[in-house]
Amino acid sequence: MKSLRVGLGDRSYPIIIKNGIMAEIGAELKKQHFAKRFFVISDSTVADLYGQQLLASLQQAGYDPAILTFPAGEQSKVLSTIAELASRLAQLGMDRGDGLLALGGGVTGDITGFLAASFMRGVPFVQIPTSLLAQVDSSVGGKTGVDIPEGKNLIGAFYQPRAVYIDSQVLQSLPKEELLNGLAEVIKYGVIYDSAFFDFLDSKRLDILNLNLAVIEEMVESCCAIKAAVVEADEREADLRRILNFGHTIGHAVEADSNFQLPHGMAVAIGMVAACRVAVDKGIFSPESCERVVRLIADFGLPVAIPKNAAADKLKGYLQTDKKTVGGKVFFVLPTEIGKVVITDNVDDDMIARVLGG
Repeated sequence: MKSLRVGLGDRSYPIIIKNGIMAEIGAELKKQHFAKRFFVISDSTVADLYGQQLLASLQQAGYDPAILTFPAGEQSKVLSTIAELASRLAQLGMDRGDGLLALGGGVTGDITGFLAASFMRGVPFVQIPTSLLAQVDSSVGGKTGVDIPEGKNLIGAFYQPRAVYIDSQVLQSLPKEELLNGLAEVIKYGVIYDSAFFDFLDSKRLDILNLNLAVIEEMVESCCAIKAAVVEADEREADLRRILNFGHTIGHAVEADSNFQLPHGMAVAIGMVAACRVAVDKGIFSPESCERVVRLIADFGLPVAIPKNAAADKLKGYLQTDKKTVGGKVFFVLPTEIGKVVITDNVDDDMIARVLGG
């Protein structure tokens, strides 16, 4: 078992990483004593895979759980899903002494976290991420939210979970595309924070792609440790935490332009390449380092180019509605060397047009 802690005073919580921990979550929750009953929130796909195993673990620990599901996919990450789930919880008699368990990927975690933040003005919840993307990124840090047509995650709240339980074994059931989707966020950590971790990813690429669980657990632990350190320093994204948006500014625009048909991690991979090329254009990042990043992204099987059917003017429009835009200025996270980045709004329109293809 690997154990980390996100240190946020009285809102601190553990991150537990263990192969096979899904069967032990009921017993783990008993140790915390923060809810008398749990409602599991999951999408239709993950519920079929792991719902009964989690319910059995809860029942063995003496809980009387229930599971609520919604249709799998980003299209469910909308306010109507929150309203429907809230109605079902009210009908089942949930009160502030109960808790929610987010069983699934990033969509489930974001939906459950926002539901927990808003239902009865706040109930406790726990993250049980089943996708690599959620395990290394979205389950840690308390960002929750839903999409609207104007952009991704524009409605949400910062609301920390009580714990994060990561079972590396569940990754074996992931489709390859979902594994790659998470690897984009993994690579992000090496570029923004830790050059040694970037080198680790380069040297262990085949082990990672072949799901060597020992290497995967080391990788997940490193990502969570970086994310925890950043969140502890800047919980609400006032300063340092903004570096976690590397690749997301243009990535979110590309994702929105695809009507959210392009998976988030694939969009972030494209956005990271675009950010690196803007940094080279500005003269703050060497072409050689840029090509190292592009090559690693490509070697993991991730896309590196903006889709040909994406219109530059539409992408620029999405940039203006991104939640990271302040006073009409679009902020970018740009690398200066592998392991270090800067946050700047000093990117002229010509630079943006060149990377967007306009």
